[in-house]
Amino acid sequence: MSDSMSGLSEGEAKEFHKIFVSSFLGFTAIAVVAHVLVWFWRPWLG
Repeated sequence: MSDSMSGLSEGEAKEFHKIFVSSFLGFTAIAVVAHVLVWFWRPWLG
């Protein structure tokens, strides 16, 4: 039985965190690229 509230072992939690962070960074990178492309298409400031 694990002591964490999630029920994950420390190793499982670290693996989940690694996947979560890489997914978040990938999503952020795609969002930044999308914003840059839309900015070139139709600038919304200035």
